[in-house]
Amino acid sequence: MEQQTLPSLSSFTCDWTYDVFLSFRGIDTRNNFTGNLYNYLQHQRGIQTFIDDEQIQKGEQITPTLLQAIKESRIFIAIFSPNYASSTFCLTELVTILECSKSQGRLFLPVFYDVDPSHIRNITGTYGEAFAKHEVMFRGEKKKVQKWRDALHQAANMSGWHFKPGFESEYKLIGKIVEEVSIKINRVPLHVADNPVGLESRMLEVTSLLGLESDERVNMVGIYGIRGIGKSTTARAVHNLIADQFEGVCFLADIREREIHHGLVQLQETLLSEILGEKDIKVRDVYKGISLIKRRLQRKKVLLILDDVDNEKQLQALVGGHDWFGFGSKIIITTRDKHLLATHGIVKVYEVKQLENEKALDLFSRHAFKNKTFDPGYANIAKRAVSYCHGLPLALEVIGSQLFGKSLAVWKSSLDKYERVLRKDIHENFKSKL
Repeated sequence: MEQQTLPSLSSFTCDWTYDVFLSFRGIDTRNNFTGNLYNYLQHQRGIQTFIDDEQIQKGEQITPTLLQAIKESRIFIAIFSPNYASSTFCLTELVTILECSKSQGRLFLPVFYDVDPSHIRNITGTYGEAFAKHEVMFRGEKKKVQKWRDALHQAANMSGWHFKPGFESEYKLIGKIVEEVSIKINRVPLHVADNPVGLESRMLEVTSLLGLESDERVNMVGIYGIRGIGKSTTARAVHNLIADQFEGVCFLADIREREIHHGLVQLQETLLSEILGEKDIKVRDVYKGISLIKRRLQRKKVLLILDDVDNEKQLQALVGGHDWFGFGSKIIITTRDKHLLATHGIVKVYEVKQLENEKALDLFSRHAFKNKTFDPGYANIAKRAVSYCHGLPLALEVIGSQLFGKSLAVWKSSLDKYERVLRKDIHENFKSKL
């Protein structure tokens, strides 16, 4: 089974070093297309862009500096030119980029510069000539060569830009690319958590269910669990991780409360406005809203997250069917009610469970002591507090914050008070005392 890499902290806090990473063959495009693209991104638009120094391209090994730059980049742009495949460095770089893009949901954008994607896909033309040499040079490393082939095939099947020198203006294509990048990086990331303990594995599970590698159909995934367990936090983290891959994005928070106070029509208007980027969209009634969503979004690749859904009417009004959205769209629904997901035909589900003891103590300590280490004299009572919280992140955070800076005596009396009130459900017990 293929081992998956956990997303890095920067993936869901959006703490990128670079907005864009450029992969290209220097002898083909450094002094024209790629150089001009870099100048426009970096110097005219202020978009932080990584472009390598030719001096670090020695052999086919990825240097630590380059590997770090790839890990800390939000968007990858590969400029496939006639001689791209002749560089084993470029091929190895491409493999690394695509692995990172797949495992961590980063956006990959190919530019086919004076080369037909079919030549890349089928390894013909100059790409075939390059691989004939690679096959000889690396005859004892067939797996490495096959990885290069697979990476090129994967990249050639992705949607990108085509450019033929002499048939269109280079600056117009550069303008299109810059606008696309600007739209992506100008999206406001959602606040996830001050202390995202245990979040990496949850993100990996959900993104795996979403099937990001496939644009063949619409995928709906449900996230369920008890109140305060971290469903919304997980959904926000996944949003930040993968949002750049979609034409339109919307995170509808607190649907349970918003329906009560504002109604389904306003939720439909918000959904349409955010995804389409249009202000003042008016929906007269829920049924017109359904028709508008289907008509306006059925050809768009969207990421839609419905947070805290509690009844079927909400799903019927906002994400009725798979045919409402364009191919490759991903829908995430968070709810306390697993049965509700089944009722709507959602079979891919993820249950958010309590944190294990070690991670629970870590999260509690970050709030109760403002760091992961603490006075040994508090060790036993901290473990008691963590045991009381039963791995529930909301309880760990709130109770930890309440006890911060307090004496051992106050800790003991507070925990005694909590434990005297016995209820069937930890979060009902927790809620009654705050």
